[in-house]
Amino acid sequence: MSVQLVANVLIGIALVVFLGYRQATWRYLDPTRIWRTPLIMAIVGVVVLAQTTTTITTTDVVFLGIEALITVGVGLTMGSITRFRTVATPDSKGRTIQSRTGLLGAALWIVLIAVRVGLDVVGGHLGAHLLTSTGTILLVLALNRAARAVVIDQRIPRDDREARGMMVR
Repeated sequence: MSVQLVANVLIGIALVVFLGYRQATWRYLDPTRIWRTPLIMAIVGVVVLAQTTTTITTTDVVFLGIEALITVGVGLTMGSITRFRTVATPDSKGRTIQSRTGLLGAALWIVLIAVRVGLDVVGGHLGAHLLTSTGTILLVLALNRAARAVVIDQRIPRDDREARGMMVR
């Protein structure tokens, strides 16, 4: 077992646990934070991917495309199932809107990871080795979070005008 594979597994498990927990719990909605996470993951993913010496093949591109479509679809679904609530007591930043996707959102993470592992296995047998790169994993997660952010940003309850996101209305 290679060091990169072990690192990928550990990063994947840590992210699934962290994001699954965040999906299931009510959290104050911060429109800038919903965009910050995918941006940071994408930047780190691009930097790591730029350091990869693996040759990109047509098989890699096909499998990355399939994975991108699936992850964006799951992200859009997560954004659409997000629930909002208004709390009476604002947090230290004055926010009163909370959001979560609940257990269905956590289940979608498990589905996304299972599909990703399946694509990695099949792609690996067909010669798509870029799928197992840490940079690729981070870019895929960034795509998922960005797709989710697009939908949530448009759905922020209207009574919280100051908590609006980055998207133009």
